[in-house]
Amino acid sequence: MVQGGREVTPLNSPLEVGVRALVLLAESHPEPMDLAQLVALDHVLLHSGEYDGPPSLHPDLPGRAGELGMKRAVLEQALLVLIRAGLAGIVDRSEGLMYAATDRGPVFVDVLEAPYVESLRERAEWAVHQFAARSDARAATQEIVDRAFAGLVEDGAGHG
Repeated sequence: MVQGGREVTPLNSPLEVGVRALVLLAESHPEPMDLAQLVALDHVLLHSGEYDGPPSLHPDLPGRAGELGMKRAVLEQALLVLIRAGLAGIVDRSEGLMYAATDRGPVFVDVLEAPYVESLRERAEWAVHQFAARSDARAATQEIVDRAFAGLVEDGAGHG
């Protein structure tokens, strides 16, 4: 695919990240989440095995904590796609702007039948009800960075 003269890949595109975000929002429906929660939970969803959850969907790569910075920008684009499609909306709360699945969001997720989506749903259930329940977004983000840094030190990355 080419968009504006550049190649577009589906991996970590707003479309793929949007599907993952919608799965998370559908699992938490009707409760909204803020952007920081979605970024942390998306990371945990993909690397769940590192957090005592189901086996990870993505491999444990040394630079995975660097995903967080890129993920935030792509997630913002993905949420716009979901909002335009009527699958998610913005909720104004005292804590700030949050995102929630509309009533159509969980229904849309229910009709997706790919094995990957089923794996996402299983991990989203765990991430929303187990992982998120025991930590806030800031603590979860710090845990992600600390784990990745510890992995880099153990692997000797950046030395010699």
